[in-house]
Amino acid sequence: MATTVATKKAFVDAAHRDLDKVKELLSEDNTLANATVDWGGGDWETALGACSHTGRREIAEHLLAHGARMDLFAAAMLGKLDAVKALLAASPAARDFPGPHGIALLTHAEAGGEESAAVVAYLTSGD
Repeated sequence: MATTVATKKAFVDAAHRDLDKVKELLSEDNTLANATVDWGGGDWETALGACSHTGRREIAEHLLAHGARMDLFAAAMLGKLDAVKALLAASPAARDFPGPHGIALLTHAEAGGEESAAVVAYLTSGD
């Protein structure tokens, strides 16, 4: 059975803040790990994108363990400096690409707190 748009929206919305709800919905449909929602106006967001700009590391790690695809914004929040450097080396313009809701890459890194401090330093260094 296909996942409904309403279920995808509920899942991505929960990924902003509610690990228990994410676990519950993911246990019912594991394809939600990569569900994408268009909130309108081209504002596309995955559950991984949602928890990345809100700094919800535990949700991101749970999603990644269940098949979510790593992206630049999640790597920044999680403090994956080598991945951020590699992605920006491959596509330097991505430093300025907006994430979900137009949120900047640096803001995602800052949401990661101390564990992503090296990414924040890298992004603000101009390297």
